[in-house]
Amino acid sequence: MRVHIVDPSAYTPPYDHALCAALAARGAEVSLYTSAFAYGSVAPADGYERNESFYRRAARVRCARPRRLVKLLEHVPDMLAYRRAAQHADVVHFQWLAVQHLDGLLLPRGRPLVITAHDVLPREARPGQRAAQRRLYRRFDAVVVHSRHGARRLTDELGIERSRVHVIPHGALTHLTRDLGDATPPPLQTDAKVVLCFGLMRPYKGLDLLLDAWGEGIEGAELWLVGMPRMDISALRARAGAGVRFLARYVDQRELAGCFQRADLLVLPYREIDQSGVLFTALAFGKPMLLSDVGGFPEVAASGAARCFPAGDARALRQALQALLASPDELARMAAAASAAAAGDYSWEAIAARTLELYEALLAQQRARQVTR
Repeated sequence: MRVHIVDPSAYTPPYDHALCAALAARGAEVSLYTSAFAYGSVAPADGYERNESFYRRAARVRCARPRRLVKLLEHVPDMLAYRRAAQHADVVHFQWLAVQHLDGLLLPRGRPLVITAHDVLPREARPGQRAAQRRLYRRFDAVVVHSRHGARRLTDELGIERSRVHVIPHGALTHLTRDLGDATPPPLQTDAKVVLCFGLMRPYKGLDLLLDAWGEGIEGAELWLVGMPRMDISALRARAGAGVRFLARYVDQRELAGCFQRADLLVLPYREIDQSGVLFTALAFGKPMLLSDVGGFPEVAASGAARCFPAGDARALRQALQALLASPDELARMAAAASAAAAGDYSWEAIAARTLELYEALLAQQRARQVTR
C-alpha cells in the first residue's frame, strides 16, 4: 500500500516521524510530504521517504512575519503541486491544513482522504472558522481523533457523521528516548525535586493557574516552565514565586531529553485540549503526570500514569502537587504505569495496525463503489 502522510507546515514533526516509521515497519510504502522545520533538526526518515516540497522559499526567510507572508503566497501553488504528486498514492492522510477556507478546494481527488484532527475545534475561533472547518472535514472519507472526547465533540458540536470519525490514540513518542547517551544535561540545574511544565507557552495552557497554585513555593521542589512563548509572559514572570524557573525558548531534542529525564513530575494545567504531544512524550520517558481533567486527559489517567485535578482549581492543583511530591512510592507506581502504557495501548505498533486497518477499509469501500457504477 502506498501511503502519503501530509503535514505542509511541519506542525508536528515528532508525530509525523513516529507514524510514518510505524506504518513503514508494518510494510506500507510511506512518503511524508512536509516543509523544512524552522526551529531545529528533526529525526531522520526511518523506512520512509521524506519530501520537504512545501514552502521552499519561505524556509529561506529568517523573520517570522515575512516568512508567514511568503508561506501564504506559496500555499496554493504548493497544494496544487502536491495534488499532482498524490496521483501516486493509494491513501492520502493529512495531519494539518492551514488555510481552511481554501484547502477543501485544493485536496487530491480519486483516492481515500484521511485527516487527523489534532485540534478538534479551533480555539478562539475567528468568524466563519468553525463553519469552514466543518466543510473541510466533510471532504474527507475519515477523520481521526485521539480520544473519545474528541470524537464526541466532532459529532455533537460540529455535526460530523459518526461513520466518518475514528478514534486512534496518539502514540508515546518513544523515538525521543533513543540514544539518550547524546542527551545534554538539563539547561537548568538543581538538587531539588523538579516539577516540569513543558511545551509552547500559550494562554489556554493555564500557566497563570499553575503559578497561582505554586504560590510562594513548595518546600524541596522547583517548578520549571520550559518552552517557546507564543504569548507575552512578562506578567507570568512577575507573579512567579520561590523556586520557579523559566526557560523561555525552543528546546531541541537533546535538551528535551535532559529535561524529561530530570523531572520528577510533569504537570499540564490546561484549560482546554483534546490530547497533547507533551503528555505522550512524558509517557515515553516513563514520567508520572498531574493533569487537568479536560479533553482526553482522563482517558490517559485511567491507565494509572497520571492523576487529574479539576480544571481551573488552583487550590486543588496545589494540594495534588504537595501530595504527590511527598509520596515517592506513588510517583514510582505512576511511573511504572506510564512505561507500561507506552509499551501497550499507546505503542506505535498498535497504532499503526489500527491505522492500516482504517486505510484498508477505505480502499475496500472505494473498490465497492467502483464496482457498482
